[in-house]
Amino acid sequence: MLPVLLAVLLSQAPTAPSRQQGVPIGQGKTLPTVRLTAPAGGWTVDRMLLVEGTVSDTTIDPVVLSINGDRYLMRTFSGRFKRKFPAASGKNVVTLMATNQAGTARAQATSYAQIPPVPLKAILTSDTQGVYTDLHIYEPTQDSVSTAKAGEAPSLDLKKMAHVYWADTESPSGGTFFLNEQGGSFDDPAYGPYLYVHRAPPKGLYLIATNYWPSGDKAHTVATLNVVLYEGTPQELRRMVRIPLATPGTTRVLAWVNVLGDGKAEVYVPSQDPAPKGASWPRNLDEAVKTLTTGGVDSEG
Repeated sequence: MLPVLLAVLLSQAPTAPSRQQGVPIGQGKTLPTVRLTAPAGGWTVDRMLLVEGTVSDTTIDPVVLSINGDRYLMRTFSGRFKRKFPAASGKNVVTLMATNQAGTARAQATSYAQIPPVPLKAILTSDTQGVYTDLHIYEPTQDSVSTAKAGEAPSLDLKKMAHVYWADTESPSGGTFFLNEQGGSFDDPAYGPYLYVHRAPPKGLYLIATNYWPSGDKAHTVATLNVVLYEGTPQELRRMVRIPLATPGTTRVLAWVNVLGDGKAEVYVPSQDPAPKGASWPRNLDEAVKTLTTGGVDSEG
């Protein structure tokens, strides 16, 4: 009897609003028109790629952007959107998708960038307006991993890694941390994207994490991380991580990146992969994560 009652109650529950991969869609009932005014196509030598345009349904916010398969979310303001993104060496296929009650409209443009390849890029977005899913990068230093003794694995000291995030965007090793700029605001609790690019990453272990702070009545969100290594080269490697976030102040490790040099790198995603066992991987990653998530290392914001 209980399963029957439960089925009845569920059938009477209000239907959740339609969403595209968790992203709210517009309220218009006519298929929107999307126009990309930039990029205009052709060749460029600029390391940053301008994406700009309009969408006819002004209730669509955000629009979904794909650049070579990397997913971004862009806020719209009165139907307009504009932001620069790190360009990839060679072909950049820009696809813009806008969805309302009538369906999804698309616009696409291709730009070719004559720039050096990007060895390391991290893109973090969330599927909810009014929340902070701040991106935190921990870079390797000379002292962050101990030299392994004979027969022993190296050990990681997270406190000795360089911490790069919204309040300290100066990467000691030369990485570029982009604040979440949307419509002229650099502190908008929204979808992101949060961006980190390193054009000459030193060898060593990098940690990518997020710190979650909802606002108002927002209880949870889904964070999406895209990691791209050696983009535009035969060694190109891509990983996507999607993870739910629900507890305010929670720090979650999204991925580890081990840059080995000579165009080689490895990615370890704790929520997806078995623990790495290579000689270049420290064996105390779990203990390091506990130090981070229990407040032993500064991660707030």
